[in-house]
Amino acid sequence: MAAERIDGKAIADEIKKEAAAEAAALKAQGIEPCLAVILVGNDSASQVYVNNKKKACEAVGIRSVSYTLDENAEESELLQLVDTLNLDSSVHGILVQLPLPEHMDETKVIVAISPEKDVDCFHPMNVGRLTSGLDGFLPCTPAGVIEILKRTGHDIAGKNCAIIGRSNLVGKPLALLMTRENATVTLCHSKTQNLAEVCRRADILVSAAGKAGLVTGDMVKDGAVVIDVGMNRNAEGKLCGDVVYDEAAEKASAVTPVPGGVGLMTVAMLMKNCIRAAKKVSGM
Repeated sequence: MAAERIDGKAIADEIKKEAAAEAAALKAQGIEPCLAVILVGNDSASQVYVNNKKKACEAVGIRSVSYTLDENAEESELLQLVDTLNLDSSVHGILVQLPLPEHMDETKVIVAISPEKDVDCFHPMNVGRLTSGLDGFLPCTPAGVIEILKRTGHDIAGKNCAIIGRSNLVGKPLALLMTRENATVTLCHSKTQNLAEVCRRADILVSAAGKAGLVTGDMVKDGAVVIDVGMNRNAEGKLCGDVVYDEAAEKASAVTPVPGGVGLMTVAMLMKNCIRAAKKVSGM
């Protein structure tokens, strides 16, 4: 029996429709949700991501304002812009597109963003709230993975979950969210011994390592759900994930494709965070 091909676009569209309804309700009360996006330099991939976020804002009914700084701009100029946006009550979310040029300190910039406007959930205060199980923003990609599982009817509670990759962006926060959902989590990385064996025990296998072809069919447990967070380019220059899709689909019960899977969820969850930020300001 062929594995279910999880349609990330359909789920993301559903979430954006929900966000649009919430945005409309806020506007009826005189509050227009607003996201400020800052891009430093002319990195083509970053420009694509920023444009995707602008399009999503437009579709949902969130006002987006964008700022582009020169590649050689001083760090102080970026920090001043962040501070100005922190003080602007009409702006509910602030997003600085990463990576930044080498002469800028990403950590310093992230910490400069007000935690109440940190819709990426990168600020140490928001990470701390997540770690402590307190209410707050959820990091977009990990939250998207949870939504994919829930909205496709795949139970998380009591399941063995293996996550490949321990980045601050995906692996670590996803391990926390999976634990919050009562999964038993193994967080794997480049030093993990017997990786294939660990993966074969997983009911839910998530790869966020950024390495094309890392997860092959022999690493997948029969009936497992496989979530591919990887975004890579293969030898032909085509977008691909970490998982060898055709091999995994022979063993798994469900697999997310790349493209068309988790990537689309990231922007959808960003929209939800923007709405949440606007609601908080309005006291809702």
